[in-house]
Amino acid sequence: MFDWRWDFTWEILPRLVAATGNTLMAAGFGYALAVVLGLVFALAQRTPYRALTLAVRETVEFIRSTPLVLQIFFVFYVGPQFGLRLSPWTAGMIAIGLHYASYLSEVYRGGLESVPKGQWEAATSLNLSTARTYFRVIIPQALPPSLAGMGNYLVGIFKDTPMLSVIGVAELMHTATAIGSETYRYLEPYTLVGIIFLAISLPTAAGIRIFEAWVRRKLGMS
Repeated sequence: MFDWRWDFTWEILPRLVAATGNTLMAAGFGYALAVVLGLVFALAQRTPYRALTLAVRETVEFIRSTPLVLQIFFVFYVGPQFGLRLSPWTAGMIAIGLHYASYLSEVYRGGLESVPKGQWEAATSLNLSTARTYFRVIIPQALPPSLAGMGNYLVGIFKDTPMLSVIGVAELMHTATAIGSETYRYLEPYTLVGIIFLAISLPTAAGIRIFEAWVRRKLGMS
């Protein structure tokens, strides 16, 4: 029978709120790493060095084709066999960052390919270095078309943080499960976790759409 206890709900709410902070921090650090590595992966696939391009492309494809939870386990449990001993938090951030970097690299690739060919030719005619061409000419034009995809993956990375519970990271899902194990009541903690995720994901997605529209207006793209 449905047996919701409000007294129990108010009792566990502070623990879940504290765990929400951990979840947001995990999503933030993981996304920041993914944004940087994703750009590195995208640029590395556009070099004249065929071996490097092929190696990065296959690495990205391998990461995209395997489950995030497997990658989390691999970094945390297999890493020590190669001398890489990491805390659950660090291992989780690296796994999430690498996983989403592989997806963001494709978003960046689409943005880079959307830049008109004439912009590349103009940079070449001005004798700009490769670094200046990318960071002063190409990337500023490639980012606006990439904002939608980048925003979607920000929401996605937030919703995937519960996977970190498999290695003991004290985020929302891990805390809710711990509460359930202690009290033998799972209805309230899991329901609250769902509500918290919904309450953060929906405004974030709406905010991203508003920001994207604002950038497009500023750049005269809409």
